[in-house]
This record gives sequence, structure tokens and C-alpha cells, in this order.
Amino acid sequence: MTPILTALLCLGLSVGSRTQVQAGTLPKPTIWAEPGSVIPMETSVTLWCKGSLKAQKYILYKDGYPGIWEAQKPLEPKDKAKFPITDMTSVYAGRYRCYYESPTGWSEPSDQLELVVTGMHSKPSLSVLPSPIVPSGGNVTLQCGSWRGFNRFILMREVEGQPSWTRDSQRAPSGEFQALFPVGPVIPSLMWTFRCHGFYSNTPQVWSLPSDPLELLVSGVLGKPSLLTQQGPVVTSGQNLTLQCLSDVSYDRFALFKEGTSDLLQLHGRQTQAGFSGADFSLSPVKSSHGGQYTCYGGHSLSSQWSAPSDPLDILVTGQLSYTPSLWVHPGPTVAPGENVTLLCQSLSNVDTFLLSKDGAADASLRLRSKYRAGKYEAEFSMSPVTPAHGGTYRCYGSIKTFPYLLSYPSVLVEILVSGSFGHHGPPPTMSSPTAAPAQGPSWYLYVLIGASVAFILMLCLLILLLVRQQRRGKCRKSRDADPEPKDRGLQDSSRPAAVAQEETLYAAVQDSWPEDGVKLDHWATASDAPPDVTYAQLNHLTLRQKTSASSPSQSGEPPAEPSVYAALAIH
Repeated sequence: MTPILTALLCLGLSVGSRTQVQAGTLPKPTIWAEPGSVIPMETSVTLWCKGSLKAQKYILYKDGYPGIWEAQKPLEPKDKAKFPITDMTSVYAGRYRCYYESPTGWSEPSDQLELVVTGMHSKPSLSVLPSPIVPSGGNVTLQCGSWRGFNRFILMREVEGQPSWTRDSQRAPSGEFQALFPVGPVIPSLMWTFRCHGFYSNTPQVWSLPSDPLELLVSGVLGKPSLLTQQGPVVTSGQNLTLQCLSDVSYDRFALFKEGTSDLLQLHGRQTQAGFSGADFSLSPVKSSHGGQYTCYGGHSLSSQWSAPSDPLDILVTGQLSYTPSLWVHPGPTVAPGENVTLLCQSLSNVDTFLLSKDGAADASLRLRSKYRAGKYEAEFSMSPVTPAHGGTYRCYGSIKTFPYLLSYPSVLVEILVSGSFGHHGPPPTMSSPTAAPAQGPSWYLYVLIGASVAFILMLCLLILLLVRQQRRGKCRKSRDADPEPKDRGLQDSSRPAAVAQEETLYAAVQDSWPEDGVKLDHWATASDAPPDVTYAQLNHLTLRQKTSASSPSQSGEPPAEPSVYAALAIH
């Protein structure tokens, strides 16, 4: 480039239309960026300038730079030129214009192109008020916020060619910097997916990372699905929980929404063998944050049209409050159809609402406001008249109004038996707060506890007596075995020459007759009233039996006597 041309561009074109007239008034070129003008950092982008077929040179200017940013020769057929950027950084962010030169002079400048780099700061959050579920024609407010102190936020709709909205930030009482964007009316024929960025006013083309996408669901257009859970609405912390959204309409995606949040969990739909479409939303393991009211929606891909909401499903998490209520039944757990039964739930702790739950019931449990009586919080659940459908196992919980979906520990189970109801299918049970006189109280249950305690104590005393008696009998046996001849040892010793031989012969005969069973032969002298020439022998044996083998006869040559526990032998 010649010095004259450089001076012309630097001095003449920058001062206005007077120099452009002197250089010529050719039509202005067109400038654009591929793949777009909002580029993530460290990615590539190409700026294009398209002018006349007679163009000989294209020049790119960047606002704030005191000279030509870049010059390129035209590409065939000479009506355009490209300016590549291989690695996008904040240096390249800014506003650009382009010119072209022809034999007759310079063109007018192109329109301005704003090139933005994203990802230079952490991403903000994007939420919706009051809910991402919007009826057709409704209006919502999107809120973009960050703690980084951005001066401005920009909201972008993820549809090509759609405009963006920029708002100054405001500092909320929490200290977060926020901007509110009203959106609407929302119609089902358009897609409604948004992201937002934050930036500082001194670097308006240097943006943060984009927020997570937020999609608005235009509901009520299609038929509603059903929301179910196999585990029941009352769950404990740590257990597995799956919410199942089902529909007889062939939806290919489903969304789960929790009331009071802007979170919208989406899953692809599946077809069941029964011809339904559905999706399983896992909330495992259960945490206290999972307590709440849920609805689900069905929809089709590439469309913002969604179904009407399912019926709401309450998920209640137990064990989140430290107390355990008690549950009583009056007049008793066994009742006849047509009678009245009252379940009384009580607690010494502060309770706003009591909840009565029946095991195996899929629907929501019954709630009643508590009443404070005689130092206790209580609620009475009346069943009148009782039907066979009322039979079952019940328990109750307590909750407070600030966290209605977090419950106390469960009460002890109470089972209601409806007599004479086998094979009968009555109408669904109805429970309400009682209008009659209050229950007489749980005194009968105390009597049962007292009786059971007394019976247990008596059985324990009897067991101790039996153990003591057994120990004493064992000591007596050991004493007798250690000294079997305490009284007449002198008498036996005096007659030993004549009697010992006969006793040993008899012992050998008995031992040959029952060799397997350790026979014990105790000998002792008789009392003073027995003849002095007689010696008695006693055989102590627990399970004496006769030997059956013919090859081992007794030494005496005679068959052994019938076995017995004790045998006395007189020896003369």
C-alpha cells in the first residue's frame, strides 16, 4: 500500500462523508461472521466482506484501533474477501466495518458487526417466575443473576435470527446482581429455550459463559399423563424412589416438575408392552430436598407443545423431625362393620399437622390440624361407619407448617380388624375429623401393658428358682460320688477277705454283659440292722441294655438279668 493511500484511509475515510465523496460513493459492502458473531473463546471464526465484482482490495477496520486492522485481496469472482480468526480471544472482540476499493474509488463503510467472545467469566444462573410451565398465551419473567457483580445481563433465545434483550443489573437484598426479563405472550407454535450471559460495561463484547438452558413448556395443549410411584408417597431418607410418568398418548419426551422450583427434569419417552408411553424419573437415594409436590408432562420433540399437567403427587420424607408421635385406637382394634372407630395421634412436641397413613395405600395420606389439650398436641381421625375397606395397618406422623413435606418418625403400627368382612368388598374408606364426643382414652392399652409386665416378671422368677435347684442337685451328686461309703467303711474293711472276691467276680460278669455302657458299681455296707455276713452292691447305670452278641457270654455262664436303673445283690 502506497503512503498516499494509507494517509487517505487514515485521515480521509475516518472523518466522514466529505472524504468518501472525494474518494467515490460506491455501494457499501456487506459484513458477516461465520459460524456466528457470538464465539466461544479459543475457537475459530471467519469475517466476510462482500462488495462489487470490480473490487480490487478489501479493508477491515476495528473500532478503537488507530489504523487498518487487516487488508485482503478479493476472492474470485472478486466480489468478497474473508478475514479468518483461528483462536478467538478478547483481543478480537469488538465492532468491525469493512470497505472495498475499485478503480473508481472507495466504497461507503459497511454496517457495523459486533463480534463477541464468551467464556471469559463464570456463568450466571437463569430461572423463571413463577414457573417454567406456562399456559398458552401466558406471561412469565426470566431472572438472570450472578455474584460476580456484572453491570449488565443479556438474554438470548436459542432460535436463529431471534433478537436478544439486554438489561442493567440490580443488586438484590441477598447481595446477588440480577436482571429481570419479561417474556410473553407464550404461544405453542414457537420454541421457548433461553440462555443468558453477564458482562461488564467497560468490555461489552467480553461475556461470561452461558447459563444453563431454560425451556418454557406451553402446557394444556395435549392430554395429561399419570404420575405414579411403586414405593408409595411416604418414604424414608436413603431409600430408592422412582416416579413413573405414563400416558396412552405416544409422547417421545416427558418432563418432571417440582412445585416451588424452576427445575425441569426431562427424559426421552419409551414405549411399554401395554401400549403406553412413559419415563422413569429416579430420585435415589432419597434426601430431605426430595420432599414436595410433583407433576409430570408429556411432549413431542422439536415442539414447545406439552400436555396438561398430571394430577399432583406428594412425596413425604419421614425421620426429618426428631420426635415420634403415639397412635391409639378407640374403642378397640377389632370392630364390626357399621361401628365407629377413632384413631388418636398425640405428641408432646410442637406439631402443626398430623398425618395418618395406611400401609399399602397408593393415594395421599389424610392430614388434620393439631389441637393442644392437656399438655399434648393431638388430632382425632374418625372412621364412621366402618367398612371392610377400613381394615389394615395404620401409623401417624407429625409435621410443621414451614416444611409440610418433612415428617417425624412414624408412630407404632396399629392394626384395625373389621370382623365378618372376609370376601366382602365395600366402598372406599372415608375418614374425617369427629363430630361426636372425644374418645374415652387409651386406659385399656395400659392394662394390657401392666398385665404383660407382671407375667414376664413371674416367669423370670420361676426360671431363677429352677436354675438354683438344678445347681444344688448337681452339688449333692458330686459329694456322693466322691465319698460313696461314709458310714460303714470299717465294717466293709473287716469283711474284705471273704466278700471282696465275690464282689469282683460279680463286677466282672456285669461288665462283660454290658461292655459299651460304662456300668458303675457302688458297694457299701448295710445299716446296723442287717446281718453282719451280708454285703450289698448297687449298680448305678443310666441306660443299661443287654448285649445281643452270642460270641461274648458272661463270665458266670448265665444270661444277664433285665437291665434296670438300680440292681441290689445280696452276697452271703
